[in-house]
Amino acid sequence: MIRSFIRFLRGYVRIRVQGFSPERFLNMCSYHDIYVWGLFPAGSGYEMYLSTADFKKLKPLAKKTHTRISLTERRGFPFFLFRYRKRKLFFFGLLLCIILLKIYSLFIWDIHFEGNEKWTDETLAEYLRSTGVEPFMPKSRVDCPDIVKNIREEYNDIVWVSASVDGSRLKIQVKENEDTLLDTDDPEKGEEDAGSIDKAADTIPDGQHPTDLIASADGVITSIVTRSGVPQVHAGDQVQKGDILVLGRVDVVNDSGEVTGYQYQKSDADIFADTSLEYSNSIDRTYQQKVYDDREKKQLYVKIGDYSVSAGSAANDYEHSELSVKEWQIKAGENFYLPVLLGIRTAKSYTFQEKSYTDEEIRQILSADFFQFCKDLEEKGIQILGNSVKINLYADSAAAKGTLYLNERITETADTEILTIERKETDESVGTDD
Repeated sequence: MIRSFIRFLRGYVRIRVQGFSPERFLNMCSYHDIYVWGLFPAGSGYEMYLSTADFKKLKPLAKKTHTRISLTERRGFPFFLFRYRKRKLFFFGLLLCIILLKIYSLFIWDIHFEGNEKWTDETLAEYLRSTGVEPFMPKSRVDCPDIVKNIREEYNDIVWVSASVDGSRLKIQVKENEDTLLDTDDPEKGEEDAGSIDKAADTIPDGQHPTDLIASADGVITSIVTRSGVPQVHAGDQVQKGDILVLGRVDVVNDSGEVTGYQYQKSDADIFADTSLEYSNSIDRTYQQKVYDDREKKQLYVKIGDYSVSAGSAANDYEHSELSVKEWQIKAGENFYLPVLLGIRTAKSYTFQEKSYTDEEIRQILSADFFQFCKDLEEKGIQILGNSVKINLYADSAAAKGTLYLNERITETADTEILTIERKETDESVGTDD
């Protein structure tokens, strides 16, 4: 492919060789390092391709081998320019197209997100826009490390981010931590906690907020590995939701065993427990199925930035209709995206038809839902030890009910209670004169 493109740029010709000994002519070409290709017989001679530079070297070879050389075709960009040399508007348009493509290549025309499930493309794009990263911005202003840093700081549940520029597209890949929840604490409560922390600032490391680890569910502890904090439970202990598992407050005692102060820290531990989860899912035996008819309306449109031009209309007076939209972004090559969208809106008419599930169909649906539920739990790192879920069929409905027995991490953070020590001053006895 590349070799053919280079030949086209340099130009090449097709010739026909006839005479006393065309085979000797070919041997002479090989001896003088003249490269030919596309060799095929033509009458009493041969036709072949060779570059324009090598064509100029053939006259002495033809004379020596008593052959005649006739030029049958000229190909390549130099001959193309010569053939259309008088069409100035064509070359002006070609030059203008090259200039526009060069200008377009200096900008970001599309931002593409991958791996995000919790945070939608619109949410992430809106945040990037607030930081000055948006379509139509120059590539020179794109700072990928800074984009990665900002996203990590803004979204605590995104554990990995990658940003790269592919052609005219900014590609952002993220990895979300599904176990991390957003902080929804009351702001006023947070201010009160901050005030209480300041009172004991001499026992709290700078920049740290002391926290406990509490149980997020009822269960029996199976393993505990503590990295910081004071463990309050051991393997085999039964805990209730809200019980303190690891305390973020360490007592400081003197030689007499009296508590003289406290040290505070962030608790950190891996604690797993056997828990149980009630599962319930039900569906009706009858359902409404969409039945599409042949009526539909289409609208074609071209969108450039915030402006669009459309042909046709997707507006309809159907009783029930479904609107679908397909868009294609124009691109040159694999990653050079242009700010032009082609789209089509389609409105399809349909009616509802009441149908009923068979016993086998309803079992398959409930089983598939339960399988997906278990798969979601396993993706969150929760181990399923067993279950007692059963499917019950009724006249008008069916239900899957039972208990799942799990082994999971049951820790969640809570603010550590800040305590103060009341210090008693010793009274000195006052002496009297005799």
